[in-house]
Amino acid sequence: MRSFRDLALRTRTRARARARWPGALALGLALVLPLAGCATDADRPDAAPPASGSASGTAASSPSPSPSPEVRAQLRVDGRTRQYLLHRPAAAAAAVADDGPRPLVIAFHGRGADAEELREKTRLEKAAAARGMLVAFPEGLDHGWGAGTRATEQRPDADLDVRFTEELIRHLVRTERADPGRVYVAGFSNGGSMALRMAAERPGLLAGAASVSGQLPSGDAAVTPTGPVPVMVVYGADDPVRPLAGLPSPPPDPEEPILPTLSARETAEAFAAVGGAGDPVTKGEKGYDRTVWRLKAAQDEPAATVQLLVADDAGHTWPGSTVPPPEGFGPVSKALNATDTILDFLTGSGPNHSR
Repeated sequence: MRSFRDLALRTRTRARARARWPGALALGLALVLPLAGCATDADRPDAAPPASGSASGTAASSPSPSPSPEVRAQLRVDGRTRQYLLHRPAAAAAAVADDGPRPLVIAFHGRGADAEELREKTRLEKAAAARGMLVAFPEGLDHGWGAGTRATEQRPDADLDVRFTEELIRHLVRTERADPGRVYVAGFSNGGSMALRMAAERPGLLAGAASVSGQLPSGDAAVTPTGPVPVMVVYGADDPVRPLAGLPSPPPDPEEPILPTLSARETAEAFAAVGGAGDPVTKGEKGYDRTVWRLKAAQDEPAATVQLLVADDAGHTWPGSTVPPPEGFGPVSKALNATDTILDFLTGSGPNHSR
């Protein structure tokens, strides 16, 4: 098995080699950066009161009469300036005054990568825009996320990224009219584990979560689901980086400790159990297997689901991506388009919906 450090460095080097903010995004930068440091939520006439706790919602941008569909922005949380890449659907970019609240997806990149790398690999913003959804790609500190509960030398505050995500959601509800009842999280690898942590620890904040090549941390970093929420776990059957069966004893990494994890199935089972699900049903589909647990539903409400999709002959990759993975990550499944499958699941539309 290749070391996580080598794989992360390959991913990071490849991501930095690209021209990272071309085209329409450059227009977004031109609109946002001149405003840096001069706008806060308190400056907005429709601003909600600041959230309690240690996070502060100071933004680096305020909406213009014609906001760009793509912007890079900042948010001040816990004394740190955090970055995120925001994509608005066309109607939101037109700033129609009577436009209603929009669904929001928070998408976490993998370890050693960044927001642009995940955007390019998934094309999540295009699929989400077609569904009228906002997408925010936050940047992790040092190209990673605190997906587990163990404090480390590199991440002494194990809850920092949870608070950042909470505040980012509040901020986008205030400033971008994101619908607080339709907030979703998704991610890849370490970012997938971060999405699962948010679903486990903040189920009331989210309407659904999805993880590709990510599992729940275990051992002394364990994350335990605390309430029912629809969850989809997508995994490669032949993942060489973080195996389908989990990584209870990860190899040492001098750059940052690798967290132990449950298996992909144990991850799904943990969310199914807290949701009161019955026995699962597994169905073989072309190129992948789907296992579905139906969560216990309130009276007169349809049952939500937890789903595990395992792609045949696939590695530590995003199924359906056209971007070649780094060396050592294994092949990309072409039997499954993870982006459309996940969004259909989260939004309750199409054949892969959560209910």
